[in-house]
Formats: sequence, C-alpha cells, structure tokens
Amino acid sequence: MPPIPHIFQIAIDGPSGSGKSTMAKRLAKALGIGYLDTGAMYRALGYAALQQHIVPGDPDAVEPMLLETDLDVAFDGDRQMTLINGEDVSSFIRTPEVSMAASDISALPAVRLFCVERQRAFAEKHSVVLDGRDIGTYVLPNAKLKFFLTADDTIRAKRRYLDLLEAGEKVDLEAVLHDLRRRDEQDSTREMAPTKAAADAVLIDTGSMTEEEVFAMLLHYCEQYGCGS
Repeated sequence: MPPIPHIFQIAIDGPSGSGKSTMAKRLAKALGIGYLDTGAMYRALGYAALQQHIVPGDPDAVEPMLLETDLDVAFDGDRQMTLINGEDVSSFIRTPEVSMAASDISALPAVRLFCVERQRAFAEKHSVVLDGRDIGTYVLPNAKLKFFLTADDTIRAKRRYLDLLEAGEKVDLEAVLHDLRRRDEQDSTREMAPTKAAADAVLIDTGSMTEEEVFAMLLHYCEQYGCGS
C-alpha cells in the first residue's frame, strides 16, 4: 500500500497591497505545492453582483444570487482561472470598482461561508498556500505555518497604483489610496472574520524590504518548519 502523502497548508494574510499574493504564488512554486487565490473568489462574486446590478453589501439581494451561482476554480498550468457559472472572469476582477465590491460582499456572513467551504475542501486534498485576510484566523486555523504581511498604507497604495497602470487601467494615486484606506477600515472592522494577524503568525513588515528579501525570509521559515514537496 503506497504511503499517505504529507499534506500541509501555509496561510499568508495581510491587507491590500502588502504583497501577499505575489509571495504566495512564488512560495507555492518554490515548494512544489498548489496555490489558491482566495481573494479572486470574493472578487468574482463582487463582479457577478455588479453585473447583475446587485448592491454587493445587500444580504437580501446577494444571498439569493449565491443560490444561482456556481463558483469554481480551474488551472491552466500555474494560472488560476476563477469561474462564475462556467465563465472565466479572471480578466475582469482587478479594477478598483471590483475591489470595493469584493470588500463589501466579503463582509456578508453567507458569502464568507460560501467561499470558505470551497477553500477548506481544496486544502484538505492538497498541500497548498492560501492568501487572504482571514486564512490563519478563520479559514485554516490549523495551518502548519502562518504569515501576516503588512506595510504603511501609502506604500501599499503606490504598489497597487503601479500594478493597475501596468494592467492598462487609468487611475489616480490619491483615489487608489482613498479606496485602500476605506477597504482597510471595512475589512478590519467587519463582524465576521475581520482582517488581523493570527496569534501564532510570523509578522513581516514589507514596507522597507525588496520582493527578494521578503521571499527569502518566507522561504527560510518554510525550511525551518519542514514545508516542501
């Protein structure tokens, strides 16, 4: 009988623009395990609500939408495709408007349960890196290793601004900062699973660090904790 494979999870949490998604993807690739972009799931639901002219923060409208929504993920090589009712919406979910919709819709308990059930089911079957705002505190409280990345909001806003420019979006830095601060406030004060560091998370301020320095630090901890393929 073949040995049961060792399955483990790594959680990377932090506010918008802290670098968690970039690090999660790189770490998963380096360790030879999967990566699940949980934020894309909330963004996809926020996008779906906007497309249906539903206010993302209105539970009376969103909850019936969930009953008619099939949310799934698929992979094309290393690229995650986030699917709504079979349609890949990945290219539509990175705008500031969808970011705010994602923040609004993710504050609804029914939405979080809807997504978390799918995230936990995936993590039970695969060694995986998950990034988000409540992975280590709520989604996977028993993850083998937890990180919480942060940085000053002006630094995070500039990163997001440059990412949007590179993606071809026409944005204003002050508007990006305003939206980021609003989202920080909403995500950290929501009643269910607010953004915060788990008590046993490794805290990393990425503001004065290069991407390579942050990655090297995360990889060092992974080696210490015996995480790998």
